[in-house]
Amino acid sequence: MSVLQSLISFALVSALLVIMPGVDTALVIRNTVARGRLHGFVTGVGVGVGAVIWGAAIAVGIGALLAASETAYTVFRIVGAAYMVWLGIGLWRSARAIGAGQEGNADVEPESASLWRSFGRGMLNNLANPKVGVFYGATIPQFIPAGVSAAFMGTALAAVNALEAVVWYGLISLGAHGLRTWMKRRSVRRSIDATAGTVMIAFGLAMAAES
Repeated sequence: MSVLQSLISFALVSALLVIMPGVDTALVIRNTVARGRLHGFVTGVGVGVGAVIWGAAIAVGIGALLAASETAYTVFRIVGAAYMVWLGIGLWRSARAIGAGQEGNADVEPESASLWRSFGRGMLNNLANPKVGVFYGATIPQFIPAGVSAAFMGTALAAVNALEAVVWYGLISLGAHGLRTWMKRRSVRRSIDATAGTVMIAFGLAMAAES
């Protein structure tokens, strides 16, 4: 697998992480509605920067692991595969819950803030989410071509994910009101979760087979 092929393949997988509604999405929508579209966009940029920091940190650790033990690296891949399957099952359960009318909803109190604060909140919101680190830890090793620096490639992969996040959250900030209404529909949420869950499980099983 070449570097370009790795970047493209990872972009397809990581896009699922970006488009799935979560705490980052909620924060972008809140800042857009409470403070305006520019605040929503800047919040999305902060999320992207947080993703790059996560990716770089994970990549450095993976590089050390690769250098230390091939067995440890194999175990790391198997654990990552198990996590991906677990995440997919969780998404399936979420889709079933939404279909049964158990979908939850939570609002955040708006507050005035500068653009820098909106940026910082987006970045810290992403850094405080351990699922982002676990996702990178489970996926980045699968997309590092032979002979390529793990630290360099991991950071590049995280940058791809960050770019996707900035574009996606930018779109959300441009049409927050309409998009928020659309994403609250049970049929849409159920379809997104079910599809993402299926892809995650298939990816996890493929990782386990390769390990």
